[in-house]
Amino acid sequence: MYTNVWGKYLPVIRIVLKRSLAAEQILNLNAQDFERAGMTRKSGYKFLIKFREGKPVNVIVDLPLAASLASTLLEDAVVKELFAANEFHISLNPKFQLTIKHVPHVETVNSELAEAESK
Repeated sequence: MYTNVWGKYLPVIRIVLKRSLAAEQILNLNAQDFERAGMTRKSGYKFLIKFREGKPVNVIVDLPLAASLASTLLEDAVVKELFAANEFHISLNPKFQLTIKHVPHVETVNSELAEAESK
């Protein structure tokens, strides 16, 4: 239902995903886009999708807005490659702000700490 809306934002989301590797990113979305697509709640929606090893790891079936975002992202080759190599948490708040956060791998953090301690 919302695939066309997410498709419109896909090029920007792709850029924001790459930027999130350095720092958490927030993308302000236009609420009217979602209202035109049939969203009825003016207050917006909230969701969190956790992507690990190239797929969502939490249940989003009951959240059509989140499910359509996940499917749109996973159909994109560039995004799929980023998801395969990294963990991301993507959330939407009622103000239609999409937050994208890169979650570093635990072994990467531990090896960086060990390297810093050895210096």
